[in-house]
Amino acid sequence: MKRNLILLIVLVLFGGSAWAYHNWIYSEYPGKIRQLDRTIQLRDEKLISAQIIHEQLDLVSNLIEKNLATSKNDSLAENASIPFMEYITTKLKDLEIKLTKMEPGKKSARLDYVRTPYTLTLEASYEKFGKFINQLEKSERLVTVEQFEIDNAVRKSGAQAERNADLSAKSIVLRISTLTLIKQR
Repeated sequence: MKRNLILLIVLVLFGGSAWAYHNWIYSEYPGKIRQLDRTIQLRDEKLISAQIIHEQLDLVSNLIEKNLATSKNDSLAENASIPFMEYITTKLKDLEIKLTKMEPGKKSARLDYVRTPYTLTLEASYEKFGKFINQLEKSERLVTVEQFEIDNAVRKSGAQAERNADLSAKSIVLRISTLTLIKQR
């Protein structure tokens, strides 16, 4: 009997201490854990946002660096940039677009940038022309598409249309400009 009484007391003490631990000490932990999990999630989101902004700032700084000239007389800001014209002709050859004429215009200089216009006359399909514009957007140079005109051969007579072997090729006049930033002293 004495043994049963001792066992009952130990059982009540063990049960009471387990109940007290669960209600007074352990009950706070799940709330704290949820709060810490939420804090970690918010900080992870901020970290990911900061990494994305960092990558994009690297792209922007690289773009500015590639288009920054020390003065208005720098080779990057010259009237007809040979490397840019070679880039254009290479992209046109890669896309199998026929370049009829490339004509650089007169550059216009402002205090902090130089704008150099180019007029291109091309023969291409809509799809190839779209791919070319996409390649211009990916260029290391700052390129602005000012205007384009597409002659879709509606005005051509039937005899002229028959002479053209490729009916999908349209005559396109494209006016673009390169912008060169001038380094301020």
